[in-house]
Amino acid sequence: MGSRPLDLSNFKAVIIDVDDTLSLTEEGCFHLENEVLRQMGRPAMTRHVHKTTWGSDTATAIARRSPGVDVEKFQRLWPIVHQEFLIDNRVDVIPPQNLEAIDKLRRSGLKIFLLTSRTYAELKHMMEPDHELANRVDSFYYWDNMEYHKPDPRAFLHIEKDHGLKPSECVYAGDSPSDAAASTKAGLSFIACLESGLRPTSEFEDYEVLAFIDHFADVANVHTN
Repeated sequence: MGSRPLDLSNFKAVIIDVDDTLSLTEEGCFHLENEVLRQMGRPAMTRHVHKTTWGSDTATAIARRSPGVDVEKFQRLWPIVHQEFLIDNRVDVIPPQNLEAIDKLRRSGLKIFLLTSRTYAELKHMMEPDHELANRVDSFYYWDNMEYHKPDPRAFLHIEKDHGLKPSECVYAGDSPSDAAASTKAGLSFIACLESGLRPTSEFEDYEVLAFIDHFADVANVHTN
């Protein structure tokens, strides 16, 4: 995994998932959510509970992670604590090698898109003009500007319609079986990023995977025309 160059010469775009693909998110969110719970006077959740419920939207997941929690109060506090964690560089850290990988993909002529189930509020800091992704990503696709959302395969129609791309011309890099299901059903090729350590290769056995990579940066080890 990650040792053989990926042949992306037949593609025009690489679409990238955010959480646990471009940025390792789960651990940071575990600490963030526990801090919100602490401020609410509630006991901390375990890492096991967080991992096993990871991938659901926050409102749904927190009700399982902290039974009896006031979900509305949690959602009011979350953005405040999230901002504090951003300032302290404790969440949404994008490693330099991942940025270098995007630069290499762009130099090879590939378009770069981000597609995530995050809301605008959860993603807006990454779309600021002074963010390190500003000049690296052609378009951002997130919950608020999409009609369809993963795992619905129609989520990828937004990119195809906006940019005149065929599904066969796009590859999606993600970390979960639901990413694989959505993209392959939509006719895209799929690259499974295993960097988070949350999912083994066996969880992808029902899907056609172009490549497994140990680190997102490995996606830039490509052959292009």
